[in-house]
Amino acid sequence: MDLLQVRNGKVVDTQGHEVRLRGACVGGWMNMENFINGYPGSEHAVRATMADTIGESKAHFFFERMLDYFLSEDDIAFMKAQGATVVRLSVNYRHFESDAAPFSYHESGFARLEQAVGWCAKHGLYAILDMHAVQGNQNTDWHSDNGSRQALFWQHPHFQARWIALWEALAERFKGNAAVVGYNVMNEPHTSNPRGRLTGMGEPKWDQINALYRRIVGAIRAIDPDHIIILEGDNYSSRFAGFEAPFADNLFYSSHNYTRPGFGPGPYPTGEWNKAWQEANLLEHEGTQFMQKYNAPLWAGEFGSPYNGPAAEVPDRMRALDDQIGVFEQYGIHWTTWTYKDVGVMGWVYLHPESEYIQRISHSLETKILLNSDFWMGWLPSTPAKDLVHTLAHEIVETVGDEDISVAGIERYLTQATMATYIGALLQIPYAKLFKGLSETELDRILQSFAFKNCVVHPELDAVMTKHMKGA
Repeated sequence: MDLLQVRNGKVVDTQGHEVRLRGACVGGWMNMENFINGYPGSEHAVRATMADTIGESKAHFFFERMLDYFLSEDDIAFMKAQGATVVRLSVNYRHFESDAAPFSYHESGFARLEQAVGWCAKHGLYAILDMHAVQGNQNTDWHSDNGSRQALFWQHPHFQARWIALWEALAERFKGNAAVVGYNVMNEPHTSNPRGRLTGMGEPKWDQINALYRRIVGAIRAIDPDHIIILEGDNYSSRFAGFEAPFADNLFYSSHNYTRPGFGPGPYPTGEWNKAWQEANLLEHEGTQFMQKYNAPLWAGEFGSPYNGPAAEVPDRMRALDDQIGVFEQYGIHWTTWTYKDVGVMGWVYLHPESEYIQRISHSLETKILLNSDFWMGWLPSTPAKDLVHTLAHEIVETVGDEDISVAGIERYLTQATMATYIGALLQIPYAKLFKGLSETELDRILQSFAFKNCVVHPELDAVMTKHMKGA
């Protein structure tokens, strides 16, 4: 494999030939997520609850086995066989460093990541290393392993220093490794001030993120001068307008491109929702405009279409996804879908509905939906709990009477803080009890549900992806 580089707005190999990156993201592995893995609440909190409920030793065994089966060489071989050229490996800083012992690193985390990159090298599949959850949390959402809805990373130099130091350690490990495309230094940053986080997205703090991006690039370059460094837009990888021009060689920019047709609101294509809309939406995205302004390569690092809603809507979602990827290809944009494997939401591969793990947690999954505790599942039909939050948001806005306070902003906050954070944490107790009293042998058998050989490849999603990966 060649150590890839960015030259003249393209990703190229050592011979100067363009390399197109097409594949999927592996969420739910070294950065677990509630809707992907099936548990409620945040990762660090469910790990603690499991330890309290079934004991530290068995809880450690449980999560290690989940990760062992979630991503193995079989998964890497499958992606390569289907035509993928890249996999984005999402990680949580907690696998490498403890908050109780900052700047001291766990060899086990590096070993697990190096093993996966080794599988990629063996099968000729490039890997992108993605820091999905950083110290102090870079955004308010569950996917940064946030259990408080406070993005403290932007307020405390301590967290920023630890983030930079961890990337220095990773660069030391992976410098010269040709299987690694580069370092995706931070997933979905959100620098907006507290007021913006209370009332809506808010305006990015461009000076702050630009300065931090310069610091991290400089720190990595001092150790690893060769690998590509990937920078995501602000406001969850959607905003680029305030970024300074590319300030170093070998920079790659990443936008996230979730769209309404991929999640609803109905039939696709129609007079309103069609491929022309997909193209116009892409060209209006600040990431695309940044790419065109500076001749910088762009990677749609996340996008996708869930299929766990009404079955009749699945063909519409897949047609929308097909058109979206087609537009990426038209404009030379690299892409990775979200996500590779999950419990049956939007994964390229998903756990068999009759598997022992799914059967055991079936009531927990139903409860999460009824209580709207997985923030990502907002497209699902309304429930009484969801309706209560909506009613309360309207009541707050009408009572306060401030034009800067919107129903959407309040509803987002209440859903995160109350439903996802508090109720999600509450639901971890009965989830953990599902595994109480089981032996390690029994736990291992249940967690084999995550193994590729026991999972199902989603046929419609696979058809769309292989069409663009193999037919390109």
